[in-house]
Amino acid sequence: MSSSTRDGITSIQVGPTADRPDGARFRVLGALSFSHFINDMMQSLVLAIYPQLKGDFSLSYVQIGVITLMFQLTASLLQPLVGYYTDKHPMPRALSVGMGFTLLGLLVLAVAPNYAMVLVAAALVGTGSAIFHPESSRIARLASGGRHGFAQSIFQVGGSAGQAMGPLAAAWIIIPFGRSSVASFSALALMAMAVLWQVGNWYRAHRIATASRSNPAAARHPGLPSRVVIIAVGVLMILVVSKSFYISSIHSYYTFYLIDKFGMTVSAAQMYLFVFLFSVAAGTVLGGLVTDRIGRKQVIWLSILGAAPFTLMLPHASLEWTAVLTVLIGLVTAASFSAIIVFAQDLMPGRVGLVAGLFFGLSFGIGGLGAALLGWIADMSDIATVYQICSFIPLIGLLTVFLPELEKK
Repeated sequence: MSSSTRDGITSIQVGPTADRPDGARFRVLGALSFSHFINDMMQSLVLAIYPQLKGDFSLSYVQIGVITLMFQLTASLLQPLVGYYTDKHPMPRALSVGMGFTLLGLLVLAVAPNYAMVLVAAALVGTGSAIFHPESSRIARLASGGRHGFAQSIFQVGGSAGQAMGPLAAAWIIIPFGRSSVASFSALALMAMAVLWQVGNWYRAHRIATASRSNPAAARHPGLPSRVVIIAVGVLMILVVSKSFYISSIHSYYTFYLIDKFGMTVSAAQMYLFVFLFSVAAGTVLGGLVTDRIGRKQVIWLSILGAAPFTLMLPHASLEWTAVLTVLIGLVTAASFSAIIVFAQDLMPGRVGLVAGLFFGLSFGIGGLGAALLGWIADMSDIATVYQICSFIPLIGLLTVFLPELEKK
């Protein structure tokens, strides 16, 4: 790989190191991670200003959950379709287009006069995610140089860090200056669109350089019968459901839980949410590094089931221990997502976009449904009951036993 500068624009070129493990295109991965950071920070802003939206429009917990549902259900329905289509018809410019939808959603949110327009804004942001994630995950795999877990973790950590910055941005900018200040973040979205345009240039050049290579779109792992692949993919989807459901409970209601149980201010609760989301970002990097060393299945075992002791203790903890436990939950739970994506892509070679769209979409969709359901539970009982119920969810990680061994000992 080499790079050249012409007319002030840096282009990344495909060289003979393309398929070597040490040939990872760090500049491409860095650009994708940065753009993922911007994309998910914009999404996190919507979640982070829930207390403000609740006050502005006198919303119930169910209506708060429906906002999450609108955003995440839109993303979940569209992402597999986008991934399936782009597997057959790659779209180098789709990344910039997706960021454009997110930008539009932010502008609508900033000026929304009523609850209905807030839902429209959430749907636009969800559409942006649906377009962004499948193609960006595909490009991350292409730029991995064979280190698939590492590349996915670099890509994922940008999104996790962006989600962590959402509450800080809300606490520092939106809460002091009002909801209209959301529009100021459109400049970052424009910057990300420019970066993604250059990534699209690299993607197109890579396709041209590798067009003559044989790349059959196999439907499943060549060493496994289709029945085993179907079962394994089903188990991975259930594991993503369990992970997303629990994470959604933190994203949507953690600030309300802290305010209700410990009497915290909104700004202080946002800082606790940031700490949790930062631990998710750290866990994402750790999971990607460990995945390439000890294997996908082992990381999934340690990550999903390993969070159970901490989630079971959380509803009974003091404020200090609540902070400690949520950090541990974030670190451990986040480690699995890169491993799950790479495991599924290994099971279904040639279906990289479909796998990414399916699993990202499932993650968003279940998160949205979970937020709406948990909001209904909170309205019927109280917010503490939500975390008592959710504490048992990581035990679903026991299903990992049904995953096949893909890697050589």
